[in-house]
Amino acid sequence: MTDTILSLSDVGLTLDGNAGPVEILQGISLDIEQGSSVGLTGPSGSGKSSLLMLMGGLERATRGSIQVLGQDLGAMDEDQLARFRRGRMGIVFQSFHLVPTMTALENVALPLEIMGEADAFARAEAELAAVGLGHRGHHYPSEMSGGEQQRVALARAVVTRPAVLLADEPTGNLDAANGAAIMDLLFGLQERHGATLVLVTHAPELAARCDRVVQLSDGALA
Repeated sequence: MTDTILSLSDVGLTLDGNAGPVEILQGISLDIEQGSSVGLTGPSGSGKSSLLMLMGGLERATRGSIQVLGQDLGAMDEDQLARFRRGRMGIVFQSFHLVPTMTALENVALPLEIMGEADAFARAEAELAAVGLGHRGHHYPSEMSGGEQQRVALARAVVTRPAVLLADEPTGNLDAANGAAIMDLLFGLQERHGATLVLVTHAPELAARCDRVVQLSDGALA
């Protein structure tokens, strides 16, 4: 049997809007197996990114339960969530979110340093090499192209060897050629590390590369 690594049960998200409460997600129940890849698709405003934020514990569900690696995210406070994500979850956003005053190598090593890993820089060098940037370790984000910055962000997301890799439109700020290269790298890194990948994308051809496609419409599973 395949182990379930991520389990959502009747999950809902309601946020306060100018005209009152807005229901973003409603009644989401979903199980994701260890080592699999899942594409989250749907039109803009369907709740894809919000669902990914809930899975990563970056937003709190207003109803239902979310379990990751057997742990209930709703039972944790913010500090506990931060500690839980550390080393277990890697997250890649459309915007690269690199620290501008740190080199590429320092950015990738940062999560390992926070974890107190003695070999942080050696592992960071290996991951930079894996995304084809071994020669750019001492460059700052401002000295790199968008495609290179997203490669650094990918290396940083997988350097801790996370069990779960969440990616929110990782090619959204890139041209077609760089976007295709990033997706090849993302699936390659997921396979190499054996991580479970959840990919938010509006592109059907990218979602089709996943083991499974889940479509959202108006905050519910279509």
